[in-house]
Amino acid sequence: MSLPRLIGVVHLPPLPGSPRYAGGFESVVDFAVRNARALDEAGFDGIILENFNDFPFKARARDPETVAAMAVVAREVRRAVSAQIGINILRNSAPEAAAVAAAAGGSFVRANALCEVVSAPEGLLEPVAREVAEVLARLRADVKVLADIYVKHGWPLHQRPLAEVALDCAERGGASALIVSGARTGSPPDPAAIAEASKAGLPVYVGSGTTPENLGRFRGAYGLIVGTYLKRPDGGVDPEKAKRYVEAARRALGL
Repeated sequence: MSLPRLIGVVHLPPLPGSPRYAGGFESVVDFAVRNARALDEAGFDGIILENFNDFPFKARARDPETVAAMAVVAREVRRAVSAQIGINILRNSAPEAAAVAAAAGGSFVRANALCEVVSAPEGLLEPVAREVAEVLARLRADVKVLADIYVKHGWPLHQRPLAEVALDCAERGGASALIVSGARTGSPPDPAAIAEASKAGLPVYVGSGTTPENLGRFRGAYGLIVGTYLKRPDGGVDPEKAKRYVEAARRALGL
């Protein structure tokens, strides 16, 4: 199965295991399914389920409650939509996300620090490439790994050139694709970073800050990951914004 080109993000309400969880897990599942359907109907071919509202995050969210809850949510969403499903458990819980994806029918995961050490508000994010590979090997799962390079809300501990980090993720980290983002949620990256990451020979996604108005700057990208632009004030997906974005993205990427 080829990688999706247009990926929308469902920012889930606080999950079990988070200090902000308020109970009512079925309402979390309903929120996820309803908003995933909105993305699916708008034309997104990929959907990431992300525990965006579990902050403050741990560097690794190994909490069994969170992992179990994400698996249940992902399975219900998988049954409700035709788009590919991806998992991102913040901050850098890609091994746990890989297990969830394998169990729930997901196609890909997002790894914030697959093959580089990152200084983040949550502490040091250490590379998880080996652990992700071990999980997928044990489960015999075909789950793709989308690896952030110079991830947002983080600073590389060692200032290696972006192109070198990208090459390591491609050649030594087992990445299927790379993600380039801005400094913070909602901020776009420098388009030049896409060209640098592309030197590794893998598909490159723009991972933050895109809107219908600025997509023309990112024509060199393979795909787009968008969450913030699509939001309503209540944190859910605005169907009209989602449709508008897909139309603009198809023009920009020639889909």
